[in-house]
Amino acid sequence: MANRAGTVAQPSDLIDVSALLDAYFDVVPDLSDPAQRVAFGTSGHRGSSLKSSFNEGHIAAITQAIVEYRAGQGITGPLFMGRDTHALSEPAQNTALEVLAANNVAVQIDARGAYTPTPALSHAILAYNGTRTDQADGIVITPSHNPPADGGFKYNPPHGGPADSDATNWIASRANELLEDGLRGVKRIPTAQALQASSVSTYDFLQHYVEDLPNVLNLEAIRSSGVRIGADPMGGAAVDYWGAIGERHNLDLTVVNPTVDPQWAFMTLDWDEKIRMDCSSRFAMASLIEKAGSFDISTGNDADADRHGIVTPDGGLMNPNHYLAVAIDYLYRNRPQWRSDAMVGKTLVSSSIIDRVAADLGRTLEEVPVGFKWFVPGLMSGQVAFGGEESAGASFLRHDGSTWSTDKDGILLALLASEITAVSGRTPSEQYEGLTQRFGAPVYARIDAAATRQQKTALGKLSPSDVTATTLAGEEITARLTEAPGNGAAIGGLKVTTENAWFAARPSGTEDVYKIYAESFLGEDHLKLVQEEAKALVDGVIA
Repeated sequence: MANRAGTVAQPSDLIDVSALLDAYFDVVPDLSDPAQRVAFGTSGHRGSSLKSSFNEGHIAAITQAIVEYRAGQGITGPLFMGRDTHALSEPAQNTALEVLAANNVAVQIDARGAYTPTPALSHAILAYNGTRTDQADGIVITPSHNPPADGGFKYNPPHGGPADSDATNWIASRANELLEDGLRGVKRIPTAQALQASSVSTYDFLQHYVEDLPNVLNLEAIRSSGVRIGADPMGGAAVDYWGAIGERHNLDLTVVNPTVDPQWAFMTLDWDEKIRMDCSSRFAMASLIEKAGSFDISTGNDADADRHGIVTPDGGLMNPNHYLAVAIDYLYRNRPQWRSDAMVGKTLVSSSIIDRVAADLGRTLEEVPVGFKWFVPGLMSGQVAFGGEESAGASFLRHDGSTWSTDKDGILLALLASEITAVSGRTPSEQYEGLTQRFGAPVYARIDAAATRQQKTALGKLSPSDVTATTLAGEEITARLTEAPGNGAAIGGLKVTTENAWFAARPSGTEDVYKIYAESFLGEDHLKLVQEEAKALVDGVIA
């Protein structure tokens, strides 16, 4: 049977929304099953009501835990709360509101009763905290690009970015205690009563975000150049934002598909024939790629708009690593008010062409573990002007060098592609070709390898001395890393580098596999050799 990746979803691919919502309210998680307990990954608690991993009990418990956490931290300002377009997001917001109002927490929800992109929530927290002593924080309800049956629940503390492990571990532990005690420690009032509570008010996330964009982007250049933009919200939370951006800033901008549908019936299937709003996937982005010739720049966002996908008429969908390199090269040459010592931030599984671009710019590279939370301190202080990760997530500073957002901003990075085109007269994919002529053209891939739970644990606890190999794919090994060079934090795995190649191996948090990221500047054949030797090396060490 032919693989249907990249083809439009069929009725058999679609979720039963009623069954999903019924399960949210009716299913009580079995806490003896680890998969049904509260667990925060790199981006909050995720699961599905149909799998008993994202149900009303989970959300009530997590919210009560957040109430207690913020009280313990002395956080007394408002809590901004937003949601994306997944079917489970609205009932989860109502559950959270019932708990927050019962606990008399000041909550601000969207003034239009609509959807809130993750970057708009981060922006709101920072805008509030910049002028007041009482600090605000936030909750964003989204499973990001995950399939339609999933739900997600993230906490952003007063720095506006993803919560660190200390916070999420405490919140998850307390939430599980509350679940085990039958939710007796959770305060709640009905939704209708919560909406009328004096502690609940509204905030116009869209207006504040859209009005502020000229302070971070050169929108005048985009406007005067007449760059034609096609923006696809992919059924996500950015849907109203793109129209408002085009209208408010008088841009030649078309919202390619304004449809919001909890089944995402309009989506083309991802690589595994699942519906997934992954704007870095050529399969999920197939319908936008087809329209590439109609615009100078086409962009896509995932469901909470924290990721970006860039499509050009000459290059199609850009590899996220390639676009990060172009964005860094452009921004550090076109933001004269940024600190001359501001570093470039990248995750250690992002492309090494970024290392070469940073060196050429005379900038220090801060290489951190996987997860955007590691960029938050640098973006707050201005010590890092741009932070980007391999999975198409990034943010950068305002023109004046102050903080714009401390969470990934897919709208910002999508608009930057139009600024680059307007100012340079070349698309980002043409710009990338120029970079490869100067620094070489790397080939990059990620593969999964089977591993037991014990082997994954062993991989997460390796030390550099466990690796005795001296060469990799014919080149001398130059570094064996189990901590990130930028901040000394454990990477939960291993990275090995040579002059022209590297690989990194990390255990999956959800499956019995480990992921091997690898890159070579010496071509596809060399990359395959790196992958083969990396797998043999890791298997030998964790066996």
